[in-house]
Amino acid sequence: MPRASVREQIVDAAFEQFHRHGYNACGVKLITDSAGVPKGSFYNHFESKEALALVVMDRYGATRHLDKLAEASVPPLTRLRDHFEALAQDIIDLGYERGCVFGNFSTEAADHIPAIRDGVRTAFDLWATAIAAVISEAQEDGSVTSATDAETLARFLLNAWEGAIVGERAAKDGSSFAAFFTVAFEAVLR
Repeated sequence: MPRASVREQIVDAAFEQFHRHGYNACGVKLITDSAGVPKGSFYNHFESKEALALVVMDRYGATRHLDKLAEASVPPLTRLRDHFEALAQDIIDLGYERGCVFGNFSTEAADHIPAIRDGVRTAFDLWATAIAAVISEAQEDGSVTSATDAETLARFLLNAWEGAIVGERAAKDGSSFAAFFTVAFEAVLR
């Protein structure tokens, strides 16, 4: 198997370190040490830590189970629940010790780093659009209320989900996820 490029080693290490420790706690040295590459090689591949963070956000976005939302053979409301259940399982599998990279970056860096703010906003917009599309399908088949438009419901679910993640990082017992699923799927969407 070919060895990963230095750039890929840096991205892999940054993905792990940003997800584990957050944006502010990760310096370039920690990332390059974790990647096993000289610190100077970082700047051959990235203009800044912010530029690397944007690459990490893209990679993280590819792990957010959006494919579950697109499984046309599955009823839309089931797809939506499967999507959030897969996300919950990811966090449970990590011992509730890591949140969402988008949420973490938003609370740590979006206020003072415009590139991070734009990246997080774009990521949340893409995610909300994918959720809204499934909600629209569910509204068409009558399994979700049409009292509120799909885009508003999608944004609400996404924001509620991010809050549930924060709750789980504190409680580490599944209670915030259970509350999310109960309220979202038994009250808000019905």
